[in-house]
Amino acid sequence: MGETQNLHLSPRHRSSLKKPLLIVLLVCITSVLLVITYMYPQHNSKSSACAGLSSRGCEAALSGWLPVHVRKFTDEEVAARVVIKDILRLPPALTAKSKIAFMFLTPGTLPFERLWDKFFQGQEGRFSIYIHPSRLRPVHISRHFSDREIHSDHVTWGRISMVDAERRLLANALEDPDNQHFVLLSESCIPLHTFDYTYRYLMHANVSFIDSFEDLGPHGTGRHMDHMLPEIPRQDFRKGAQWFTMKRQHAVIVMADGLYYSKFREYCRPGVEANKNCIADEHYLPTFFHMLDPGGISNWSVTYVDWSERRWHPKTYRARDVSLKLLKNITSDDMSVHVTSVGKRGEELHWPCTWKGIRRPCYLFARKFHSDALYKLVRLFPNYTSTVV
Repeated sequence: MGETQNLHLSPRHRSSLKKPLLIVLLVCITSVLLVITYMYPQHNSKSSACAGLSSRGCEAALSGWLPVHVRKFTDEEVAARVVIKDILRLPPALTAKSKIAFMFLTPGTLPFERLWDKFFQGQEGRFSIYIHPSRLRPVHISRHFSDREIHSDHVTWGRISMVDAERRLLANALEDPDNQHFVLLSESCIPLHTFDYTYRYLMHANVSFIDSFEDLGPHGTGRHMDHMLPEIPRQDFRKGAQWFTMKRQHAVIVMADGLYYSKFREYCRPGVEANKNCIADEHYLPTFFHMLDPGGISNWSVTYVDWSERRWHPKTYRARDVSLKLLKNITSDDMSVHVTSVGKRGEELHWPCTWKGIRRPCYLFARKFHSDALYKLVRLFPNYTSTVV
C-alpha cells in the first residue's frame, strides 16, 4: 500500500518534474539550430527569413521588426551641408538698389537684342547684364549690352561645359552685391511681360524658380550612375530644364558646391556606364536643390518651352507661327507641364503654378524663337505683356 501510494503524485509534484525536462529539451533544440547555422551559413538573411513569401509579402513581414538603416554622411558631405545650411539661413538683403542679373548663354550675337532693349528701357539701376558667348564675339545694337561679355569658354550641348558656363556667369554676377536675383537665358529667349511685372514677380517670390521633377523613364532616373553613390542616391536623382532664376543665397551655394558638382563632372557623361547618356545641365541643379533645399524651389521653370513635338529639342517658333493669340496663351498659362521618358510618347505631369501661395501665370520668358520672328515680336510686344502681378 505504501509503495502504491507513493506512485500517485500530486499535480504540484508532477509540474515540478516537467520544468527541468522542458529546459533540457529547449537547450537541445537551440544547440542543434546553432550547429546547423554554423555548418550551413545563410548569405542572405532576408531571403532565408522570407522563404515561401513573395517579395512584397516579405517586405511587409519584415518591416515591422527590422531596424531602418540610415546612411551616415561622409566627412565631405557633412562639411558641405554645414556650409550650405549656414548660407541658406542668411536673410535676403533686398534694398532700393537691388537688381536682377540677366545672364545670357549664347554662341554669339543675340538675335533678339532689339526686343530686350525695349524691355529694359527706363529701368536703369534695376538690372545687370552678363553675356557668355561660347563661339563668336557678339555684335551689339543696344547700349545695355555693349561690353557686357565675360571671360568665356567653348560649350558643348549635353556636357559639363554647359554647367561650367552657368557657374561662370553666376560667379561674375555675384561680384556685384546689389544683384539679388539671377536669371539664365539663351539667345532664343524672349520676355513675356513688362520689366516691372518681371521685377516684382522675382524679387518678392519666396522661392527660386528651378525646374526639378522625377522622371522614372530611361532619360530620367535611368541616367543615374552607380559611380555617383553614395552621395547621390538614385531615388534623389532629378531632371529639369536648365533655364533657372534663383535668389542670391542659392547662387552662392551653387558656387560653394564642390562635392556634388564633382560627381556630375566626372560621371554625368556618355560612356561611363553601359548605354547611359547622362546630360549634366538637365540633372545637376535639379538634383542638387532637391537634395539640399527642396522647399526653397518652385520645381518648375518660368521659361516656357514647347515639347509637344516629342523630339530631342523643343519646338522652334518662326515668324509664321507667331501671333498675338499664341503669346497671350503663353503669358496666361497657369499650369506647368513636364514630359517624362516613360513610354513611347512620354507621360505628362501637370501641376498648377503658385506665387506665394496664390495661383499665377507660370511664365516670364519663352523659347525657342527663330531670329526671323524679331520684327513681329517687337511690334506685338506692348500688346501681350502684363503689368500687374
